[in-house]
Amino acid sequence: MTSLRSRSTLLLAAATGSAFLMLLGSAATANAAASVRYYDVAPGVRLNVRSGPGTSYDITRTLPEGAKVPIYCQTPGTSVSGYYGTSNIWDNISNGEFVSDTYVNTGSDGYVADRCA
Repeated sequence: MTSLRSRSTLLLAAATGSAFLMLLGSAATANAAASVRYYDVAPGVRLNVRSGPGTSYDITRTLPEGAKVPIYCQTPGTSVSGYYGTSNIWDNISNGEFVSDTYVNTGSDGYVADRCA
């Protein structure tokens, strides 16, 4: 038979463990969000955002001059000649939104983020 004091200790340990796991989960989510890096769009450029990684995809919106974009992942697509050269790399900046990497100042001619799944 478990004493009242033992039950209280077990309940406190369970509650503390649950709170710790919730805190740990929140920290992991915050760290994942904090690890996304933002990059400058080429100066003087109003950049078309497309629904897929290529010029044949619909334009969903246009970013204003001076915009910064997150890059969640990158994928090959239509080759584009832009401000920073020619490339077939497309940057995923939001769910279902892509921009040509040739207009984003990543400091690299190659991939700077994971490939999109």
